[in-house]
Formats: sequence, C-alpha cells, structure tokens
Amino acid sequence: MKRYFIFLCLMLTLSIAFAACGDDDPVPVPETEQPATPESPGEPDGNNNPDTPGSDDTPDTPGQDEPGNNNNNDTPMSNQLTITVGTASFTATFADNATATAFKSRLPLTLNMSELNGNEKYFYLPESLPAAASNPGTIQAGDLMLYGSDCLVLFYETFRTSYSYTRIGRIDNPSRLAAALGQGSVSVIFSL
Repeated sequence: MKRYFIFLCLMLTLSIAFAACGDDDPVPVPETEQPATPESPGEPDGNNNPDTPGSDDTPDTPGQDEPGNNNNNDTPMSNQLTITVGTASFTATFADNATATAFKSRLPLTLNMSELNGNEKYFYLPESLPAAASNPGTIQAGDLMLYGSDCLVLFYETFRTSYSYTRIGRIDNPSRLAAALGQGSVSVIFSL
C-alpha cells in the first residue's frame, strides 16, 4: 500500500510538471514594423494630418499657438549672471563656451573668495570645469575667469598678465566692484 501511495504521488507530480510545460503558452514572435503607406499629397487621410496641404487649423510646430503650453525644452539658459557682494549687485554676461555652460549648471553658488595680489578674488571649486585656457594679454576689471580647471577668479583691477585663463564671463559695469569686494576674504553669490 505504501508503494502504491508513493507511485500515485509521483504520477501526480509528473502530470503537474508536464501540464506546466505544455504548448498552451504562445511563443513570443518578434514584432516587425511595417512602413506606413504614403498618402498622395492633398489626399485626406482621416487624421487631420497637419502636413497635408490645406489643413491650416493645426499649428505647424507642436506647442505653437496653444494656450498655456510652455513646455519648450529648447529654451537656452540665461546669458546673464548676477554677482552679489554684500548689498552690491552686478550683472555679468556669460562667455559662449563649455566652461561658462558648466559653471551655469552649478548655480546658484555662495563662495567665500580669498584675496590675491590686490587685484583678484579666487576660490578653488570642488569639481573641475572644462578648460580651454589662453593668455588674454590684459585682464580687465570685472573679468570672471577660470585658472587651471578648478580655480574661479574674479578680477577687480585691470592689468597686464602672462598667465593663461579660460573666460567664464565679464561684469557689464565693474565701476563699484573693487569697493564692494574690499580687502581680504569676502562672500560672493553667483546666481542666474
């Protein structure tokens, strides 16, 4: 009797196993995309296709002329930078390069900038920025530059230089910049 019970359990287990492995499940077939049949120009396709001549009720550009549609992802980042020192605020214009773009992506930043040579404030960034250094010949008051790949420099005096920098931007009107930066270290806020 014991053998019969074991045999019955074995048969039951095998029948369940074979049922699970049966051909009832459909085999996935890779889908192939069929090319759309082109419509003749001007022939109605029943879908109000905006590319069909004569259908002026649909805008040519998605999102254009649609009220409340402000999802344009192609809007360029602002080309203006605000530099704030204490109560003084300065507007700067970004350079058109990869360094300026990378710097913009890190804003806003509040940096405690150190004094150097009586003509600049500097801060070593925690991450490098892309650099394409060249010698400007003359540094202008209001220049925002990158020295090496991680040293942000804000110049407040004009002078000749033999060093190479990558331009990030320039303050539009730096006339009060030296007075605002003062002597020693200073907290500077960079924002869009």
